Amino acid sequence: MILPSSQISVFILLILGMLGWGLWANTFKSTGGKWRFELFYFDFALGVLITAVVLALTAGSLGFDGFSFMDDIRLAGKRQDVLGFAAGMVFNLGNMLLLAAISLAGMSIAFPIGMGLALVVAAGWNFALKMGGNATFLSIGAAVTLGAIVLAIMTSKASSLISPPPSADGTKKKPKKKSAGKAVALSLAAGILLGSFWRLIQMGMAGENGLGPYSIGVMFGVGVVFSTFVFNLFFMNLPVAGQPVEIAEYFRARVSRHGTGVLGGILWYAGLICTLIVARAQGPAAVSTRISYAFEQAAIVVAALSGVFLWREFDGAKSDARIRVGLIIFLLVAGIGISAVGIAPAPPVNP
Repeated sequence: MILPSSQISVFILLILGMLGWGLWANTFKSTGGKWRFELFYFDFALGVLITAVVLALTAGSLGFDGFSFMDDIRLAGKRQDVLGFAAGMVFNLGNMLLLAAISLAGMSIAFPIGMGLALVVAAGWNFALKMGGNATFLSIGAAVTLGAIVLAIMTSKASSLISPPPSADGTKKKPKKKSAGKAVALSLAAGILLGSFWRLIQMGMAGENGLGPYSIGVMFGVGVVFSTFVFNLFFMNLPVAGQPVEIAEYFRARVSRHGTGVLGGILWYAGLICTLIVARAQGPAAVSTRISYAFEQAAIVVAALSGVFLWREFDGAKSDARIRVGLIIFLLVAGIGISAVGIAPAPPVNP
């Protein structure tokens, strides 16, 4: 399999991974609210699996070591396969809840709340499993991130994110506070799940029978696709907003619309595989776990900034709400930086 051989290649992968995880939701936003997230997600899951398989059969089967993706799958333990599959399912439910929150509230609030909480939950796992690190810095980083989450919740309730556009007769509509509250609840639920799936991946890659980055990516992708059909039965029939959606609408959509979902899956999986590959870098190519952690979590900030500046989600809000958004982003950056200092220097995944 192909792994990075220099720190330059590692930093390139870190940047690509940060951008993939921070920008994938823009593909959903680009539909302009005309494409339900439930239908978008079928294509997203397909994009994840296709990218995982293509990379496994190419980059995962080439390289100087002669160890291919198929060798890795054959030698790995069944328990590791199940863990990779389970990680895909846990992630998928969390990510669908996050996307539902984005459809109601936008990226600039859903990501700080959901992914911010995921950061705090991951820190909790670190303490519970005694994985090392500086407890003081990790605790302060989690507390600062929680401050950003609380402020984001307050901002969503105060402004309802975006003032609804005027009706046909020019009258303004009242903010939908109920939708804002639902978006907060969805984001919080998403954060709990998204903060937990990574531990399953670590367990699936650990030990002599552990899966490699490309092979666990495939098992993860299979779990994503399988669980999409299971979870979407619920979301399509009991939607978080609007009327129940029929699967026939998916097949009536234009090819270009399906392409946005597939692209979203490709971008997200690019973030995952870059992170997994960097964790396996050895020798002169290896970088501090603290650095890789900072890049990974910076995706939260990238997504929030996209919502503010690319999609202008707060243009219709009051000035104090926009000030709060700036403070939210500042607290996220501070929380990520402080947490990164507290991370244990040892690699999180055993090679």
